[in-house]
Amino acid sequence: MFTYIIKLLKALGANSKPSQIANSFCIGFLLGLMPKNNLLWYLLLIFFMFVRMNKAGYFIMMILGSFVSPYIDPIFNQIGEKVLTFEPLVPTFAKLLEIPFVGFTRFNNTIVCGSLVGGIIAYIPLFLFMLLFIWVWRKWIAPFFNKSKVVKMFFQLPLVNKITSKLSEIN
Repeated sequence: MFTYIIKLLKALGANSKPSQIANSFCIGFLLGLMPKNNLLWYLLLIFFMFVRMNKAGYFIMMILGSFVSPYIDPIFNQIGEKVLTFEPLVPTFAKLLEIPFVGFTRFNNTIVCGSLVGGIIAYIPLFLFMLLFIWVWRKWIAPFFNKSKVVKMFFQLPLVNKITSKLSEIN
């Protein structure tokens, strides 16, 4: 976890595109909101592991989304119920359930469906917010952060120094 935080801080200040970092945050948050006990979550996790993005932001936002998710589940339950009982889609959902292994995705669970739809709806506002955050980080916070004596002392600690040197060898 510590290495992910250091990688994320490096990526926020690096020359990588802000949209790539914001995308990784949004996808990680979407997966963090979803329940983890279904095949759909695992399929999305594996699929997004092969997408080129900032993995540190992806995993950190997945963890943050997992902490927020229990508090939003009642809203996801309502969204999922509306989607699953939407009359024009009911025959489609019934046919999907007849396909082998599709039931393991648990898309017919109101919270799974609602969290997926809610995460997709929240993607664009979160993406725009993260672009703004990255711009503010690079413009004002990072210069102040890098000049801070506390941060300089932190990076002089033997454990942190060792981790950052290993990370620079990898990159």
